[in-house]
Amino acid sequence: MSEQKALYKEAMSVLKATSRTFFIPITFLQKEMKTTVATAYLCMRAIDEIEDHEDLDIAVKSDLLRQVSALLLKPFDNDAYLSLLKPYENILPEVTIRLGDWLALCPEDIRETIAASTSEMAEGMAKWADKNWVVKTREDLDDYTYYVAGLVGTMLSDIWRWGAGIETDRELAIGYGRGLQAVNILRNQEEDDERGVSFMPEGWTRDDLFKYAEENLAKGDLYNKSIKKRSILMFCKIPLALAHKTLQAMRNGHEKMTRQEVEQTVEEVTKAD
Repeated sequence: MSEQKALYKEAMSVLKATSRTFFIPITFLQKEMKTTVATAYLCMRAIDEIEDHEDLDIAVKSDLLRQVSALLLKPFDNDAYLSLLKPYENILPEVTIRLGDWLALCPEDIRETIAASTSEMAEGMAKWADKNWVVKTREDLDDYTYYVAGLVGTMLSDIWRWGAGIETDRELAIGYGRGLQAVNILRNQEEDDERGVSFMPEGWTRDDLFKYAEENLAKGDLYNKSIKKRSILMFCKIPLALAHKTLQAMRNGHEKMTRQEVEQTVEEVTKAD
């Protein structure tokens, strides 16, 4: 097996272990697009794991994220990156340690775009770590959800343009990402409260957050209308359908969808097209 094929196999294995929800739609993409989207996701997940890590101090998170952001804006120096992570290598997950591998697996002519998007995400996450993730206004919530999820949307739009000549609306792409993140915030609200973090703007109720999620998921529905290539459309429709169903499940008093409901929703989406 060639080194590139072995690395691809390892990337897909890490992806499946890191996010089964993301792994399902990615299987609908064709080979080069699948590699590109998988590695782009792993790059952003690498950064996300630093921001989310329970055993890293806020100051450490902020400093790491900013230094990684800077490394991503020039030809990536993996030795410098590993040296930066050295004090924390025993607690950081594989997906973070191997950021250099994921970048190396990205097709060369889209690699710089993916690195730039990941860099912007890292800088934004560092900013929010410095703020201790305190959300006071809707504008704050929009800013936070842009960095942690809206950027995924714009990066994917760049990939669709590069790989399939598909033009999509940037603001709808950001809204789609925000909607998915708002669903995550609602799902994790109790857990976040326990660790002293709240993404609820001052004066908002949980119902307001539901409306925020629905408003942004509606942008995701509009976003998908501009995509005519079936493999990419399936990739985009599945997470959106799962988000809509998860919102409904939470409104009905359930914490999340069951595995059976997830499988049924994927089947419904693929058969409906």
